[in-house]
Amino acid sequence: MALAVMDTNKRYGVVSRLLHWGMALLFVWQFSSAAARVFFEDTPLESFLWGTHSQVGVVLLALVVMRVAWALINTSRRPPSVSVMAKLGHLALYGLMIAVPTIALIRQYGSGRALDVFGINLMPGFDGEKIAWMTDLGGLLHGELGWALLALIVGHVVMAILHRKLTNHDVLSRMT
Repeated sequence: MALAVMDTNKRYGVVSRLLHWGMALLFVWQFSSAAARVFFEDTPLESFLWGTHSQVGVVLLALVVMRVAWALINTSRRPPSVSVMAKLGHLALYGLMIAVPTIALIRQYGSGRALDVFGINLMPGFDGEKIAWMTDLGGLLHGELGWALLALIVGHVVMAILHRKLTNHDVLSRMT
């Protein structure tokens, strides 16, 4: 069976599936690093995982932008949503996948610290006072919205399973 690159009205294509499952793995890593920061502070595990948090966040932001672009290219071909709630849930997921790292980047810039991702300087640091509204925004919302994103992801997984068991909509097979 040949793998379709483009999405169809029955199933997502290989590009959509690679983006979906690749991001899922990176989100497991990302939330593991945040959990290690909270529950295993000052341990080698926290040091190892947390040291990658901002870099993985930048990769996830780039992938979600690619994923949105790919979804727009495939809009007329994609499998339809099974309900209005599913559509709203996906919109909320995408909104948070963009908002959480964007808020972190705003905080990073406001802190005056440089941002290097895989040896590439994406944001130079600066001397002088921090930009309070930027650091405050990040301090107030980044973590909380990140945990809200995790809750939505868990709900997304649960609903995919429940759709199959309760309504005979095998939505999971569209993405596997």
